[in-house]
Amino acid sequence: MTNFDRKSHWEKIYQTKQLQEVSWYEPTPETSLRFVAQFNLAKSAKIMDVGGGDSLLVDHLLDLGYTDITVLDISVQALERAKERLGSRAAQVKWIVADAASFQPTERYDFWHDRAAFHFLTDEQEIGRYLETVKKHLADKGYFVVGTFSERGPEKCSGIEVRRYSEQSMSERLSAFFEKIRCITIDHLTPFNTWQNFIFCSFRQRLAA
Repeated sequence: MTNFDRKSHWEKIYQTKQLQEVSWYEPTPETSLRFVAQFNLAKSAKIMDVGGGDSLLVDHLLDLGYTDITVLDISVQALERAKERLGSRAAQVKWIVADAASFQPTERYDFWHDRAAFHFLTDEQEIGRYLETVKKHLADKGYFVVGTFSERGPEKCSGIEVRRYSEQSMSERLSAFFEKIRCITIDHLTPFNTWQNFIFCSFRQRLAA
């Protein structure tokens, strides 16, 4: 996929497909919200949602009273759609247009959430750079939750090849950076009545000895 323009690809996706016309659509992001509840995050916790696009997670976090939410996506169109949906509440959210593979935060986050963005990183250098960024910008005792296609999941999404993970391969990849808490697998029902198998793993910042 040499010379592949990732940003243009995603802008086109969000320009041509509505919210309920993409495979990752879920009206209630139950798995992600369960992790938020499990870690009993303070309402003032700094939350980062990478690849959030026009996902409804931000809506639910606002409903729950969280006050420091950042949503990052490579697509301007995706974020504009989310802002339009939220109306006046959009002003309560920080919006960042950036590629997750090269993003350099200016803050540290208590909860870094990545549902189905990480598995689009297939280049070893990009993967390593992204994980170093998370490590550097995750607060002490902070949590990192990442969801990807499992080894039983699709090999491609939106025409792009993805890297699929098992609990073992995810653990081996991320345990060099973080302390693993647990992994779960879930089946996601798409708007097209097909099933996609995901693995979600949670990690915590490993404190220096």
